[in-house]
Amino acid sequence: MNELYETETFSELYDACDNREKRWIDDIKKKLKQNLKVGKPLRFDWFREKKLGNKRLFYIINEKTKKTVLLAFGTKKDQQKIINHIIINKELYLKYVD
Repeated sequence: MNELYETETFSELYDACDNREKRWIDDIKKKLKQNLKVGKPLRFDWFREKKLGNKRLFYIINEKTKKTVLLAFGTKKDQQKIINHIIINKELYLKYVD
């Protein structure tokens, strides 16, 4: 079974979600514990997203250590800003999964 973590920022975003979004995220968490290859890769195989309507769940994976870190949950409108932030800070985030 894979290990699943989340950033403090993600936890705050999760707490602000409605019940439907929380149930969907919880379902994705279960899937990620079984299979790290859930979702669509974004530029890199280790950086992925999963869509729910106009919202996106962003996370990184490491197949060698079998770890996932949930990073962000935002709207399609904020998608590029979130992606850019994660790419710029990739060294920091990748430390979470090593």
